[in-house]
Amino acid sequence: MRKALALIALTLPSLVAANVPRPAPDFVVNMNNGAPIRLSQYKGKVVAFIFILTTCPHCQKCITYLIKNQDEFGPRGFQVLAAAIDQGAASLVPNFVNSFKPLFPVGYSDDTNQVLTFMEHPVMLIPRMPLLSFIDRQGQIRAQFEGDNKFLDEASMEKNLRDQIEALLKEGGAPAKKSGPKKSK
Repeated sequence: MRKALALIALTLPSLVAANVPRPAPDFVVNMNNGAPIRLSQYKGKVVAFIFILTTCPHCQKCITYLIKNQDEFGPRGFQVLAAAIDQGAASLVPNFVNSFKPLFPVGYSDDTNQVLTFMEHPVMLIPRMPLLSFIDRQGQIRAQFEGDNKFLDEASMEKNLRDQIEALLKEGGAPAKKSGPKKSK
């Protein structure tokens, strides 16, 4: 019996380890204004895609740092996209947005299985929130973290987020160009 438990304990981390890098599947985030946002809209940018619970203090802390990161790194081609996955998230997101005033889209997903599939998280294991993935300019998931990962420890979270974002921004490829009216000379 002890040997079986030891074997399970040793293999458990490998069950949770996701395959990175890998192409980011497209994902639709429902917005409260009715206009959904597709992750693929941000190809050409470095994206931090985070799944949260609106009442989770760890998720809220991470969002607070990502708000700062969006403000600082947005002009260099960085974009945060957040999706709440609480039960009844559609009704919780407006209050969350009003409280935190994020500088990036925050919507919701009603399909937890789709979220777990996106993150390559085993369905039989409860995810530790938040779930965070970093996607490069070419649309590849380059890193991802679950709430209990040391990357998201409160003492080092802010630095770890900055370091990951800066590393991806320094890689090849120019930031996505903004579309809009051209300036006349």
